[in-house]
Amino acid sequence: MRLFARPLPDGTLAELAAGGGGAAAVHALRAAQRVKHMLLLRGVVEEAAETGHPHAALTADAYGLLTEMEGRAPQEAGRVLTHPAAGAWAWRTYRSLRRGDGAEDPGRMGALAVAAAVGSRTACEVRLPVAGRSVMLPSLGLLTLPAEAGPVADVVVRPDGLGADLGIGPFTVRADPFLDGPGWQALHRLPVTPDFSLVVDDLDPYRWADTGAVGTRLSPERRRWWESCLRDAWRILTAHHPAVAEEVAAGITVLTPIRAPESGQNSATSRETFGTMALSEPRHGLGFAETFAHEVQHAKLTALTDVVDLTLPDDGQRHYAPWRPDPRPVYGLLQGAYAYLGVTEFWRRQRRFETGETAFRAQVEFARWREGAYLVTGTLEGSGCLTEQGREFVAVMRAALERALAEPVDAAAQAQARREADRHRQEWARRNA
Repeated sequence: MRLFARPLPDGTLAELAAGGGGAAAVHALRAAQRVKHMLLLRGVVEEAAETGHPHAALTADAYGLLTEMEGRAPQEAGRVLTHPAAGAWAWRTYRSLRRGDGAEDPGRMGALAVAAAVGSRTACEVRLPVAGRSVMLPSLGLLTLPAEAGPVADVVVRPDGLGADLGIGPFTVRADPFLDGPGWQALHRLPVTPDFSLVVDDLDPYRWADTGAVGTRLSPERRRWWESCLRDAWRILTAHHPAVAEEVAAGITVLTPIRAPESGQNSATSRETFGTMALSEPRHGLGFAETFAHEVQHAKLTALTDVVDLTLPDDGQRHYAPWRPDPRPVYGLLQGAYAYLGVTEFWRRQRRFETGETAFRAQVEFARWREGAYLVTGTLEGSGCLTEQGREFVAVMRAALERALAEPVDAAAQAQARREADRHRQEWARRNA
């Protein structure tokens, strides 16, 4: 379902449909997401006022401060305004206010204002409602207030260098963007290049929609392991998949640890949190690189469907997907096919650089997913649930997969891919009989 209208540059839709788009397309999608976040924040202010929420005035004051900082320091304030968990909070709070269920407090807008003030080095004072003693400052870290703090705290922001001293009555907490300290837990960053790093969001309560799936805070030892795998993954991407690396650098800003399944690994993206890639603990750099190639496709398509309708409203149809144990609606089927178009292209390139058993496995992955994604594009075309732009989009996807199907594959690898695909189909049929 399209959330708002925003035109994309000429040719962007076709480039995305072919599985690519590059940094330029992702930047256009990010710009649309920034507009979406600002619309949601404005909606929170208006709904809080209209419903007479007790924190409506605090919400409006915080919003005014945010817009002032965005005008003066758009890049620094923008990091907070476009932070995935901030968008998730705005979306949930807007819906909560519309429903009138009181599940979310619009006064938490003040936490965004404090975070933006730290980032933009703005000295100010923010009145901030407090539930318990902890306040999450999106994109920065978790602030623990003194026990004496009341239900509404006056937070004085005194910027100093890269961080700030936060004054709460007679108490001061140092908000350092890199280091933990008394009353403060920072969101740590994993360096990728001198100019690019990824935030590990393992604290924010809005970091992931499925709260039961989120993992625990990474220990220093686990962070070092993630950093090592990330470094290897980035070497693979920049060497053999530069377009994917460009898209990741342009679109992914946050890694959120989630729990691993009973076997294998897990990764996902969410419409609520554009820019976040959630994943269980990586095993090695190659798998991490494939996860980037997979999830950046989901991120692109999710952002695209906020501004372009590709599917019609769900009519109840459910279909087979070669990568899922459950029947899927058309929108979910499109998401999966688009992601596995990216996976197909990843292994099409990567198989040339592997040796031994890994080379054989790369051939199997390429053979299996090109056929699986191609099968699903046929299902999509016959579903009757695509818009005109959706039909054009899927036709370009299908043509890209036809080119992949024309490439030669080792006979043994092709046979193994077929066995795995047949086994999945049989198990799916038994499960969903």
